[in-house]
Amino acid sequence: MISPEWQQQREHAEQIWRAGVKSVDSMQLVRNAISVTQAELTICGQTYLRSDLGRIVVVGAGKAGAGMAAGFEAALPDTFLEKHVSGWINIPADCMRPLKQLHLHPARPAGINEPTVEAVRGTSEILKLVASLKPNDLCVVLISGGGSALLPAPVPGVTLEDKLTITQDLAKAGASIEELNTVRSSLSIVKAGGLLRACHSKRVITLIISDVVGDPLETIASGPTVLGENKTGQAIEILERYLSDQVPENVLGYLVKQKMAPDKSSTEHDSEIIPQVVNIILGNNAVAVRAASDFAKQIGYDVISLGSDQTGIAKEVGVELITKTRELKKQHKQPLCIICGGESVVPIPPDSKPGKGGRNQEIALAALTEIAQTDQLEILLLAAGTDGEDGPTDAAGAFADAETLRRANRLNLEISDFLKRHDSYRFFQACNSLLITGPTDTNVMDLCIILAK
Repeated sequence: MISPEWQQQREHAEQIWRAGVKSVDSMQLVRNAISVTQAELTICGQTYLRSDLGRIVVVGAGKAGAGMAAGFEAALPDTFLEKHVSGWINIPADCMRPLKQLHLHPARPAGINEPTVEAVRGTSEILKLVASLKPNDLCVVLISGGGSALLPAPVPGVTLEDKLTITQDLAKAGASIEELNTVRSSLSIVKAGGLLRACHSKRVITLIISDVVGDPLETIASGPTVLGENKTGQAIEILERYLSDQVPENVLGYLVKQKMAPDKSSTEHDSEIIPQVVNIILGNNAVAVRAASDFAKQIGYDVISLGSDQTGIAKEVGVELITKTRELKKQHKQPLCIICGGESVVPIPPDSKPGKGGRNQEIALAALTEIAQTDQLEILLLAAGTDGEDGPTDAAGAFADAETLRRANRLNLEISDFLKRHDSYRFFQACNSLLITGPTDTNVMDLCIILAK
């Protein structure tokens, strides 16, 4: 049993985390962004005359896709929905729910954030849908974190297996999400504005829940509706820097050929119509950090926000957060809550065989090494993904506190051994310190909650 004192601390940390997640609830974000009158449909301030509208096709991909689709349906009258709206959204299999008009496609299994054959099939259907639109139709695109893996369409001559292997190797080598997306976009016919170029409607509006630091539109889900420059040169440099001579010849050959081709990315289109696109951020990590901070204040904590741009190597982040907590607590007599958001990485050597875990669990495990050195303060850290899915596990994240240390000592678990093997999940599972929530239907990167007395 967990001691009552630490049980309350864990409950507080989870409540604060959940307040952040609730603020970016995908269904509510979309529902609140849409209004309908007898004459007009308004989406995020963009007004469309109903008399001027043909079909409304909703497409998209992401971990928040089911909630966003449900929010879109909930905002419209049933008769209007049935008469005008159809669509297809690729989502994880464990996020499926019944909807009235929009088709949700289980594009990958739960806990496996990688492109699949089913995701390719779903993307093909999406491309067919947008290509069938006419100029007076409206295309609504719903994009959220995880969209890159859920919206794959490899370029000719490059297989899904090629892309999967390259993405895995880059991630293991420590490539950032921006670098991964640069490579994936250069090997895709749907990313980097590809979806927009395939669309035959004059009007496209994209509603986005961001899972990237700084909210760069071209990076979130690899920017399917964001036209940009040819980045194949950057993709080549990233592949050569991280993978050296391990890049498949067909992949490198395609990229070299594209690098030499004229840059038509901003104007190329398979019809004479260039869609007018509006890309709108509905929710991001900053929203979640603010909401979590507000809730922590309500339950009696002095709150310090470190912002939403926390990046770096997970092990280093965990140590740095506890070190900073010690310094900041000296200035606060009241119970202190430190909150930050962002996304770390876990570099894994290509030849190693890592254990089971995710970046948040690794942050917590590294933090535990520092908490063990803290005698005078009671410190708890909760690191968890806002999507409820930390790496290829069923956990959102983990708690690092004195209770975890007590259980680890009783079981003779050496933190350093588990860190070395990147086996954080099994460590926290043995210590009953995982946070398991299931899918949250949103995704705005990660939140760290640190409580100190």
